[in-house]
Amino acid sequence: MARINLDHIDFNYPVYQVAGRSLKLSAMRRISGGPSGVVQVRAIRDLSLQLEDGDRLGLIGRNGSGKSTLLRVVAGLAHPQRGRVDIQGRVVALIDKGLGINPELSGEANIELPLRFLGATEAEIKHARTWVPAFTNLNEFIHLPFRTYSEGMKARLTFALSTVIDADILVLDEWLSAGDINFVDKAEAQLTSMLNRTRILVFASHSLELIRHTCTKVLWMDGGRMVRFGEPDEVIDEYTVAMRQAEAAM
Repeated sequence: MARINLDHIDFNYPVYQVAGRSLKLSAMRRISGGPSGVVQVRAIRDLSLQLEDGDRLGLIGRNGSGKSTLLRVVAGLAHPQRGRVDIQGRVVALIDKGLGINPELSGEANIELPLRFLGATEAEIKHARTWVPAFTNLNEFIHLPFRTYSEGMKARLTFALSTVIDADILVLDEWLSAGDINFVDKAEAQLTSMLNRTRILVFASHSLELIRHTCTKVLWMDGGRMVRFGEPDEVIDEYTVAMRQAEAAM
């Protein structure tokens, strides 16, 4: 069983060496209580959320609304200053596109370290050593340094490493893409298979239609707060109207 329970969490992060004497920065310092030159950015404010097996949560909101920070909290990469985080199940976070790949090492040598970052077991790494070269069709290039690869070849290897191990909870920042037109169908089938085996998905994207068709629930965030949480069609339609009204008022 997989479960996510966030109970009234707050997350702030400091921005150091802020120069200037503008009224805006002064106000931010007063609000945050930080010392001169340090601004405390309130990325998440008093947010509570519960997800169970089968939930597919899409995060929407303008840039800076707190979506990426929430992904990092769920992934265990950031820890709130207040509130409780209870995560049950194995979490695989596909947030960092680099995945710890060393460009000086061969594709074959780059299989182990990124998977260890994702929490792979010895058995999963052993499986990946056979599966990744076959899936990517890199052939003899698998033995050459990653830095010598074309962009399409780099995308294929990164995609394979991102989807070779299963997750109870998958944390995804934007839809994974193989970046290679000749590899798209194969990549889509692999990602769909992975999602079907995942118990809970937490997914942030700027593509509202992708979230509408992929997710069972949607969280609209603004200024680190929950604006709406509910059925995809209802939340996305309300968000779209609000964004149009905001643009018209500018």
